Amino acid sequence: MIVIKTAEEIALMRESALIVSKTLGMLASEIKPGVNALYLDKLAETFIRDHGAEPGFLGMYDFPNTLNMSPNAQVVHGIPNSEPLQDGDIISVDCGALKNGFYGDHAYTFEVGEVAEETKKLLSVTKESLYIGIREFKLGNRVGDVGYAIQKYCEDHGYGVVRELVGHGLGKKLHESPEMPNYGKRGRGKRFVNGMVVAIEPMINMGTKRIKQLKDGWTILTADNKPSAHFEHDVALIDGKPELLSTFQYIYDALGIVTNEEEEFRQKKLIL
Repeated sequence: MIVIKTAEEIALMRESALIVSKTLGMLASEIKPGVNALYLDKLAETFIRDHGAEPGFLGMYDFPNTLNMSPNAQVVHGIPNSEPLQDGDIISVDCGALKNGFYGDHAYTFEVGEVAEETKKLLSVTKESLYIGIREFKLGNRVGDVGYAIQKYCEDHGYGVVRELVGHGLGKKLHESPEMPNYGKRGRGKRFVNGMVVAIEPMINMGTKRIKQLKDGWTILTADNKPSAHFEHDVALIDGKPELLSTFQYIYDALGIVTNEEEEFRQKKLIL
């Protein structure tokens, strides 16, 4: 069942989402060659708690850490470890926070040092596909419209779109209805109505769409060991239009990136 949120509940969800956004922004300046994921994970846990929230992933389904950290060929659900990041790596950082009874949950794939141009292109196309999908999250459209738009854009660039892992509704539970695949057919699936909140999260592979899982029961990798990228935003449907609850602006501020990519998805100016 899809749980429709009130304006007051969406405001609380924005608080949770922005704690995640701030956490990712804090990590942005820490992610560099030689740093290990366990160190970053501990920074994130402390930061989230210091901001009056609880880590959303820690202990959920027995997951042992605050962050999902998935480098290179890992798609999602990577478990932080002590292996140092290397120059040229990429790493998806997926973070959740629980505050006022509501979850925030979004992700960004970071470059570590100097990254190959073909890998930069994968990250760029994947992030662009996120916004292409968000544009389809509007009154009267359906789940399949979002999935189709993401799939077509990424496959037109020759990339593989993961099928087994999908976005989802978000609220008092981390995973609510509806599921939000990154593939699909126009006009299919649940119809969008005002008050819905979803996490849209393309998971796009440089090569095959096929995946495999490590024996740890969590880590998902590409079947051909080529890199994978993952970007995620929390989005509410307000007055028929998609409204971002999360932001990458804290990341961009830390990295010195100037962009207006989020402006069209904000009906109100975001106060950082």
